Formats: sequence, structure tokens, C-alpha cells
Amino acid sequence: MTVLSTPPIGKHVYANLYDVDPEVLADERRLAELVAEAAREVGLDVVEIKSWSFGGRKGGVSVIAVLTGAHMVIHTWVEYRYATLDILVTGDADPTKLFEKVVSALKPRSYRFGFTYRGPQGGEPPTQ
Repeated sequence: MTVLSTPPIGKHVYANLYDVDPEVLADERRLAELVAEAAREVGLDVVEIKSWSFGGRKGGVSVIAVLTGAHMVIHTWVEYRYATLDILVTGDADPTKLFEKVVSALKPRSYRFGFTYRGPQGGEPPTQ
């Protein structure tokens, strides 16, 4: 069994999502609702959600959600059919559940996913 030398403060998931439908990437309201719904489904309280649409050649949407003991951020680039996702949670919440919800809704053709612990151990692998 793997045991952390110092319990993590948080769990952090980050991802790059590739080849996403541009209409979805440009839909600020839909993305904000997705973030709120995903957070509630895993039992996190939404403190505040802010979102912005950016036009122009490299337009897209940014959604930032402050959750109780957590955050979730989506940035999109419509021209590139690309989005980034950043999820940090504390306590018993599982950030991969939030990730799965977003991926299920955005349907990227492919993605790259990363995970690390946050806290005094600095994301180092757990000690045995």
C-alpha cells in the first residue's frame, strides 16, 4: 500500500483537449453550465463562476469557477479546436470525476491528461 509522507492538501488534474467541435468551444453559456453541473454532481459547492467570450482570430471562452476548497477552469481556442482544463480539489472530492464529465460533454477526439498532488510534499510521488 502506498502512503503519503504528508497528506496532500489537494489533487490536481490538468488536460489538453484536442479536436473539439468549434460551436461547443464558442458557447460561453453552455461551458459555464457544464462547470456548475459537474461541480454539483460531485458534491462541491459553487462559490462563483465567471466567464468571458473572446472574439477575433484566436477567439474562445474562459470559464473560471471558484468552488468550496477547489477551482475549475476551462479555456478554449475556437480556431484551433482546442481547450485546456484545470481542476484542483481538496478533501475527499475526486477531480477525475469532474474531468470525465467535461470530456463526456466536449467530446474531444483526443486528450492529454495529467495528475499531481498539491501540498507540502510538492507533488512528489508518495513514499512507501
